[in-house]
Amino acid sequence: MLPVTDTEQTAPLIALFNQTFHALNTILVKGDGEPLYLPATAATPAQVIFANGYFASAMHELAHWCLAGEERRKLEDYGYWYCPDGRDAIEQAEFEKVEVKPQAIEWAFMAASGRDFRVSTDNLNGVEPDRLGFQHQVYDQLRDYLQDGFPPRAQQWIKALQQAYQTAELSIADFNYRGMYER
Repeated sequence: MLPVTDTEQTAPLIALFNQTFHALNTILVKGDGEPLYLPATAATPAQVIFANGYFASAMHELAHWCLAGEERRKLEDYGYWYCPDGRDAIEQAEFEKVEVKPQAIEWAFMAASGRDFRVSTDNLNGVEPDRLGFQHQVYDQLRDYLQDGFPPRAQQWIKALQQAYQTAELSIADFNYRGMYER
């Protein structure tokens, strides 16, 4: 049996997203390079472009989209600050602060699609991040979302994923794997 490629796995994901959020004039697009969000124009819908056809990248970019408010969705890349790989300690701390919520939502998306999740500190050429500390922050945010509710578009996407991938309702017990969260 041949391995399933990311493209074979992302094509159904793209179709599911585009069907689920058709009314919001937004499409999911497989990119060839870095991820990007492009707002809608008179001629084109908004585009959530994910990196190089990677399933996890699609989920991460969709998490950002689910968090962005109406005004942010009118701006390229939601108008967010981004400092590329190679960050110093202060820049890395700022990066992690704004990544906690999207990565918690991404984790839920991955679980709803029956996939594993790994946090990303996204700083291979910079200061060594506290990966475990960041995992704890993401876990705490995920726990809060499970208790208090996800943002509406995130909840809608989780439900669509659960139906498409035939996964169960999310429970905090689903996220305590391999002793990842021990204090």
